Amino acid sequence: MTGQTHSQAEDIKKPHNNDLRLVKQALILTVIFLTIEAIGGYLSGSLSLFSDAIHMLSDVSALLLTFGALRLGQTMPSKRRTFGYHRVETTAAFANACILILIAAWILWEAVQRISAPSPVQVSLMLPVAVVGFIVNLYIALRMHGSHDLSVKSAYLHVLADSLSSAVVIIAGVVIMFTGEVRLDPALSMLVSLFIIGSAIPVIRMSGAILLQFAPPDVDFSALIADIESVPGVEGVHNVHLWSLCSHTNVLDAHIYTCVERVADQEVIKQEIKQRLEKYRVYHSTLEFECNECKDCSVVRPFRSP
Repeated sequence: MTGQTHSQAEDIKKPHNNDLRLVKQALILTVIFLTIEAIGGYLSGSLSLFSDAIHMLSDVSALLLTFGALRLGQTMPSKRRTFGYHRVETTAAFANACILILIAAWILWEAVQRISAPSPVQVSLMLPVAVVGFIVNLYIALRMHGSHDLSVKSAYLHVLADSLSSAVVIIAGVVIMFTGEVRLDPALSMLVSLFIIGSAIPVIRMSGAILLQFAPPDVDFSALIADIESVPGVEGVHNVHLWSLCSHTNVLDAHIYTCVERVADQEVIKQEIKQRLEKYRVYHSTLEFECNECKDCSVVRPFRSP
């Protein structure tokens, strides 16, 4: 006898409204100060400050992508989009990280150009703007820190990187004020760009693994199987597929071998398995019950073409 279980759409956890509100506030603050910093960079003649404003433009892009991802992630599933838009979060995170690496590469290029051809800056205007920018970015980064949403984490990295960029502008401004050595500015900018690249690579790796439907790295696959097999009435588990729908929801389908034939008893087994799966953040599962043992089936089995 075969039965299948499909957890309801409500079981798939949605991004918290707090994340949506936080990203919206961060977006407004970033746009306001982006404008101030761009004007300050132009008036002071500071290329580093203007470059920091351009970098903040990437924050605006990241926050817009994240805001859109969070809103779409709350959209209910439909007949054509049975999982809703949860995967948009991961796609946005992947895009954000790629943009971050491109911007870091641009900063490296600009730093090399400024080292070979330094230009004077008006430190009296550059420093106050950079200090305010650092405070604003640090405030936003601290507010966004700790979110479990992957797209919010990616946007957090953007803002954190910009906080470091503002700190570099401050350090460079102080040194220029006392020594007149303008080459320190691009040298420190190169270090920041390397940090940005190093921070973005893990996000690309994590989001890429989700898009490729790899098993979530934080789930002990063997322990999950052992948990299912320890449920009373379960004789074996095979043909298991485990993947992540997004950063906070995992999905599983599996064949369950049991000698229990009554549908009511299978329902008890199913509910127990689903309850145990929740600790692995598996909120959507499809379980196929079989009363005949599969002799040639393994726990992990490749898909077969018809």
